[in-house]
Amino acid sequence: MKKEAIEVLMNRRSVRKFKPEQITDEQLKTVLDAGTYAPTAKGEQRPYIVAVQDKATRDAVAALNAKVIGMSNDTYYGAPTIILVLAPADEFGPLDAAAVETNMLNAAYACGLGSCWIHRANAMFKTEEGKALLRQWGLDESLDGWCSIALGYADMDAPAPKPRKEGYYRIIK
Repeated sequence: MKKEAIEVLMNRRSVRKFKPEQITDEQLKTVLDAGTYAPTAKGEQRPYIVAVQDKATRDAVAALNAKVIGMSNDTYYGAPTIILVLAPADEFGPLDAAAVETNMLNAAYACGLGSCWIHRANAMFKTEEGKALLRQWGLDESLDGWCSIALGYADMDAPAPKPRKEGYYRIIK
C-alpha cells in the first residue's frame, strides 16, 4: 500500500485564505502534470487546463467569477494562481473535468500548497467576457468551463475534517 498517497487523499482540505506570494514554476508544473494524468472518457484527454498567474488576468477571471453570481468579492480568496478546467459540452465533459480537477487538488496538497475547488466556471464561460478570454487563450468558444482551483500557499491552518456520514458506502458480497 502506498501510504503517502492515502495520506494525501484523507488529509487534503479546502483552503480559503492565501499568502500573496506566487508558487514556484516547479510546483505549478507538478500540479498541471497531475491533471493531465487523470482518467478521461475513452482516454481521449479532451479537457483543457489554463493556469492564470498574470495579475491582471487573474483579477479579471476572479471578477468574472464573482459577477456571474452578483458578488464583488474575490471568490478565489486571494490565491495568486487560478487554474481553470474546460472541456466539451457533452455528457463526458463535466466528468472528465472533475477527474482532472481532483488530481490537481490532490497534487497541490502533496506539493505543500493550499487549494480550493471553485464553482461557476460553467456560467463564466457562457458570458461574452468568458468567450473573449477563450479566444484570447486560443481555445474554442464551444468549450464549457467546468471547474476551477484557487491555488497558492495557505495562510491558515487546514480545517479539521468533517465527520463522515453513516452509511456513506455499502459493501455487497
